[in-house]
Amino acid sequence: MAGKYYEELEIGHTFDHEPGRTVTETDNLLFTALTLNPQPLHLDAEFAKESIHGQILVNSIFTLGLVVGLSVGDTTLGTTLGNLGFDETTFPNPVFIGDTIRVSSTVVERRASRTKPDRGIVTFEHVGTNQRGEIVCSCLRGAMMMRRRPTP
Repeated sequence: MAGKYYEELEIGHTFDHEPGRTVTETDNLLFTALTLNPQPLHLDAEFAKESIHGQILVNSIFTLGLVVGLSVGDTTLGTTLGNLGFDETTFPNPVFIGDTIRVSSTVVERRASRTKPDRGIVTFEHVGTNQRGEIVCSCLRGAMMMRRRPTP
């Protein structure tokens, strides 16, 4: 598997994920429509033009999903048993159509499961930046990770 097992995820290790991803109008429109979010900032160019942003704002939940998604190939692809939660999620700068998002992830905490010897809990800090180097999303993600060899 491309993902890392619990034992391979050392605290302090940082992954710089490639490639980045440019957000398209279709991404934003489809995600916003699929999640039944009628916010005109995401859908109505004329409305958005009059906002503080002056243009359509990309749905922040799409941004979060993209930031986490860009991390999967290097970290959890095939080796996670599931997400346990997302904490301290922030969107300090907006994402606009045409922005290119890049992501880095750092292992900030880990511990073996107290009840299941075949897994461990890993906390990742994911940080997404745009093409100008501005942070557009950060979060802490708890993941239940497979162990390569269960402890006795």
